[in-house]
Amino acid sequence: MENVDIVANLEEGLAFLPDASVDKLYARSLLEHINNFDRLLTEVIRVLKSDGVCHLLVPHFSNPYHYSDPTHVRFFGLYSFLYYSHSEKLQFKRQVPTFYTESRLEIISLKLRFRSPFKGRKWWKRLHEKIFNLSPWMQEFYEENLCYLFPCYGITIEFHPDRDRLKVSGG
Repeated sequence: MENVDIVANLEEGLAFLPDASVDKLYARSLLEHINNFDRLLTEVIRVLKSDGVCHLLVPHFSNPYHYSDPTHVRFFGLYSFLYYSHSEKLQFKRQVPTFYTESRLEIISLKLRFRSPFKGRKWWKRLHEKIFNLSPWMQEFYEENLCYLFPCYGITIEFHPDRDRLKVSGG
């Protein structure tokens, strides 16, 4: 393949990359196809430099379009990445356990994204996005009460490794 540096099976992790060697990592509409999400996320945290940033777009569980793709094995909600974070920055009311994994990340940004393939509905979706991302309280209110009335396209998240709490290898 032209202009491709690395071809890899991400289900097998990122062993071909050294610890703490990546400045930025971008993945858009990828993680919903991964069977072993925990393993890959642990590997992403391992290969990111301490000040490295991962930018992700993942589908929200309320998005009806994502259910029609038979290659999707998972969907995400507002709290999905909080299981990997002790971050108090987001100030969500609902607390989730973090003992399922030793991998740790520090969330920089977490936003609900509203999109539509239909021209006339785009402005309506943009309005939802502005309103529901006003605060963590609004995000939680949306996901608990309104997500099936006004389906969300996806979630964007930015994070870096939380090296102070990280128990996997890495610098």
